[in-house]
Amino acid sequence: MISKTALKSIIVFMAMMLFYFSNVVAQDSISFWKIPPKYYPQRGRAVAFGVTSTYAVTFGLLYQEWYRDYPQTKFHFFNDNNEWNQVDKCGHFGSAYYLSRWGKDLVRWTGKSNKSSAWIGVGMASGFLLTIEVMDGFSERWGFSVGDFTANTLGSALFLAQELTWEEQRVTVKFSYHESQLAQYNSALLGSTSTERVLKDYNGQTYWLSGNVKSFLPKSSKFPGWLNIAFGYGADGMLGGNDNFNDDGALVGNQQITRIRQFYLAPDIDLTKIPFRSNFLKSFVKVFGFIKFPAPTIEYQSSGKFVFHGLYF
Repeated sequence: MISKTALKSIIVFMAMMLFYFSNVVAQDSISFWKIPPKYYPQRGRAVAFGVTSTYAVTFGLLYQEWYRDYPQTKFHFFNDNNEWNQVDKCGHFGSAYYLSRWGKDLVRWTGKSNKSSAWIGVGMASGFLLTIEVMDGFSERWGFSVGDFTANTLGSALFLAQELTWEEQRVTVKFSYHESQLAQYNSALLGSTSTERVLKDYNGQTYWLSGNVKSFLPKSSKFPGWLNIAFGYGADGMLGGNDNFNDDGALVGNQQITRIRQFYLAPDIDLTKIPFRSNFLKSFVKVFGFIKFPAPTIEYQSSGKFVFHGLYF
């Protein structure tokens, strides 16, 4: 869990950034919510300052909270492709997709063209995630994961391909989470608090590809523009990365649990297709649009079992 010192640093940093951007907005002759018709240098400088500062603070805190307690070694690779039934790779894929998307929107706010903004957004996301992989590569505890790097690249590629082809995101990545009840047996890996478990307990995570049906139909179609079809992937029964055994060969938590893969089909809602009048709400749904709406869901398990959920989280 993040330390009090790190939390205070984050609060101070966010307060400084808010003060800086409030001054920029106060001097801005264009409405904050409006995209300029051409590049606006004042906004460009604000975004450059914000991204650079966030990058520096993030990796400074990341080193203090994550890497400092582990010995450093020469750069090396680490193969974790078989861990967690690849649910962690889905997390990398989704993170890269949304960092690219958020980066593009941030650059687009400066007045850059949609195409340029998309490329720059992908560059920012790739640089951020590559730095993490390189830091892993010098840590004795981990290593540079080619699998993680590949997942990051594919996530950014999904975003970029759609921007260059359609100038819109017809297929988005979504995330949902539910309590798995397995973290109690290995809290060191799966988290000891509710917040930690959202990030660490892969048994409770589901990653989705949510497709907007109407965007693939003729413009005259009456199909609801906000209604998506989503395909999800998750896994369960995982108490360790590769298996459920300790180093001494004993079962983790003395639990005999079968590891399975799970595939889902469900409807979804694309809030970005709803014509909100509020500019704040429009921006809010763009930032938090990665959350999958709970809905009736059909699940297929790798054990051959079908399960119907009246409301799946």
